[in-house]
Amino acid sequence: MNHQNGRKKLNLKSGHRKALLRNQTIHFIKFGFLQTTKAKVKEVQRFTEKIITVSREGYNFNTIRRVKQILPYDDAAVKKLIQEIAPKYVNRPGGYTRVIPLGKRPSDTATIARLEWV
Repeated sequence: MNHQNGRKKLNLKSGHRKALLRNQTIHFIKFGFLQTTKAKVKEVQRFTEKIITVSREGYNFNTIRRVKQILPYDDAAVKKLIQEIAPKYVNRPGGYTRVIPLGKRPSDTATIARLEWV
């Protein structure tokens, strides 16, 4: 049994993990894809889908405040997320991203995956 299973810790301390997820989410919002290890992609996917659900409400003060609380580093990414990306998913109940497996990395045989918008 897998009681109270939380999120992956990615072998990082909590502050570093939070910064990693925020920075990779910002990269994903800016460029439309993210290519890294499968574990990181899955965590970024969870993080991003929650942010999209919040930002679907539209471009108003409360939405901007809530998204900036989650992604405080980059105002341009927040603006792009709320004005361009989130309106595409207003009628979609979830599943805004997809994970595409890319095989193993040659150097250390880590499983690589790509995260994209649906």
